[in-house]
Amino acid sequence: MSRYQIIGLVILFLMVISSCKEKVTKPIEGAEKAFELSYPKTFRDTSIVDDYHGTKVLDPYRWLENENGDATKDWVRQQNRLTYAYLDQIPFRDEMEDRLESLWNYARYTAPKKVGQAYTYFKNNGLQDQDVLVLDKTLGEQGETILDPNQFSEDGSASLALHSFSKDGQYLAYGIAEGGSDWRTIYIKDLEQNALLTDTVRWVKFSNIAWRDKGFFYSRYPEPQSGEKLSGKNEFHQVFYHQLGTPQSEDELVFADRRHPQRNFRAETTQDERYLLVSASRSTSGNQLYFKDLKRQSDFSIITKSFKDDFELVGRVKGGLLFRTNHQAPNYRVILVNPSKPDASYWQEIIPESENVIRDATLAKDKIVVSFLENASSRLKIYSKKGKYESEVLLPGLGTIGEIQANPFSDKVYFSFTSFINPISIYEFDVSTNLVTLFKKPDIDFDAAQFETKQILYTSSDGTKIPMFITYKKGLELNGENPTLLYGYGGFNISILPSFDPTKAAFLEQGGIYAVANIRGGGEFGKQWHKAGTLENKENVFDDFIAAAEYLIEKKYTNPQKLGIQGRSNGGLLVGACMTKRPDLFKVAMPAVGVMDMLRYHQFTIGWAWAGDYGRSDDEAQFKYLYAYSPLHNIEAQTAYPATIITTADHDDRVVPAHSYKFASELQHHQNGDAPVLIRIDTSAGHGAGKPTSKKIEEAADVMSFLFYNLEMDFENEVE
Repeated sequence: MSRYQIIGLVILFLMVISSCKEKVTKPIEGAEKAFELSYPKTFRDTSIVDDYHGTKVLDPYRWLENENGDATKDWVRQQNRLTYAYLDQIPFRDEMEDRLESLWNYARYTAPKKVGQAYTYFKNNGLQDQDVLVLDKTLGEQGETILDPNQFSEDGSASLALHSFSKDGQYLAYGIAEGGSDWRTIYIKDLEQNALLTDTVRWVKFSNIAWRDKGFFYSRYPEPQSGEKLSGKNEFHQVFYHQLGTPQSEDELVFADRRHPQRNFRAETTQDERYLLVSASRSTSGNQLYFKDLKRQSDFSIITKSFKDDFELVGRVKGGLLFRTNHQAPNYRVILVNPSKPDASYWQEIIPESENVIRDATLAKDKIVVSFLENASSRLKIYSKKGKYESEVLLPGLGTIGEIQANPFSDKVYFSFTSFINPISIYEFDVSTNLVTLFKKPDIDFDAAQFETKQILYTSSDGTKIPMFITYKKGLELNGENPTLLYGYGGFNISILPSFDPTKAAFLEQGGIYAVANIRGGGEFGKQWHKAGTLENKENVFDDFIAAAEYLIEKKYTNPQKLGIQGRSNGGLLVGACMTKRPDLFKVAMPAVGVMDMLRYHQFTIGWAWAGDYGRSDDEAQFKYLYAYSPLHNIEAQTAYPATIITTADHDDRVVPAHSYKFASELQHHQNGDAPVLIRIDTSAGHGAGKPTSKKIEEAADVMSFLFYNLEMDFENEVE
């Protein structure tokens, strides 16, 4: 028996003994019968102390990092038992789920993509757990279902994580994710024969499927050791080529870097399959770029060796390869690279940088379709392939363009558009006539006409102006008493833009205010905006979010007893840091799948790749600022923290659930006051991608019921 197994048995024994002791109970008012809140006694191992550059740091819940341990599994059961007992006693919890289900129950589509002589798109009838992949030759009302992920598993926990069609449209390669994990297994379907091939490609992660002839390029890690599938460090990413009809053991190694185990590689081919490009990354921003001419079977050439900038393929045109890049252009530009002369001195600027961020660019017939961000809202413009501006596509209003599906051989462009109060609609734009028409409009049980969104600027602590969207019912009285939910992210160059969420729609219907702050660290205003919220500047992110809350209070939208905050992943870190910095400012905190242990995050799965944004504790200077805001390490004794519901999942191998486990344990240990601290741990689910609709609704009902209950909101079954 190993040392860790012995420790686990000791912990399990102590937890059982502790659970038998008399517990301190806290009455939670508001239900028909007061709920007796009693936290499970979580073992604190005070012998675990780390030395960070002379600073001793206690880590009493290190044992919770062992997700396979019996003690951890028992802890999860006890915490879930408490959480669900609390949620079950909320009088309107079932009614909340019923309303959310009706808000989710509408037909949803993605923008159609041309494949061969047909089009493909995803469709969901409303409450299907997973979207269905459809092939449609005419873009009529009905298409042929070619892949139904709802058949992958009985409980809907297996999802379609990636897919790609061969150039002629005969083959579909697709990756299945089990239980929300980032691991994918690739299968291939012959669409002409309607038959599944015997090929199986395993241990794929952070990969594209890039076709070339009768096979494809993909990226994978070595098979993880036993017990490390969901938490072991991901290293030695490599690119392989798989030939159809052969076993994976015969796949050709195409690209690897043995000297740098903590680098990731993604393969991509141009639409004509002439060029193979490999993007190398060591963090979440910036990439090296290699390419080879597959027609000539040449060796790889280098476009850029630096990791400072981002390069993203737009497509192949006469004269070379088009890229979207922020090289010498913080707001991005489009450049042309000649494969015969790939050195930077020969690059040609096609679309220059402007004051607005270029978010996306794609080819359509003889045009370049470019999506811009202007003050965190979308604009769509058309350019010639030479970079001459031609026109702007008129959009429905303040909102966000999601996917753009275009084809170098077609005049038709399809794109999605959404806002805070309007679900995704699909539009068709003809580049030859400049006509834009509504292609698919959702039919939903929600009256958008009752609500409005406005965008304001507020001032952060250092004087920086930060934009914020605020959505609410028309005619709302600013009396300082309105229940308000503030959402943010602030990291990894990711922009938080207007989008429809049934969960937030339910909140708006009941008189709530929904606010989204476009804080630094995101990508709303380009590279400089992102860098202003990273490394030693990460405190700007938390200051911006706190300033947003203070603005909402100052301007009489709400008050601290009516204010909740929410964020996911890096946004979970945001919520954890802000609630520990300013527990007085918020009534409810809802951190989801958050990065809570900033001293050890890089020890698990892909965590090392986040160091470009965060820094690492093994660097003395970086340790100091990480330790200063790490949510786990800034919980103080005898402090009244907001009512908190932490959400995570047992198959999250992006941000491992130990972050949330340890944060919940420490928060429960030190909580002073009657506000509950709960953790909801989903099963057979991961970081969020591929989560079944039924699980999304259940989780949303739990989280929103918790929010309503602790903000003392009424819930009316019949909305106006």
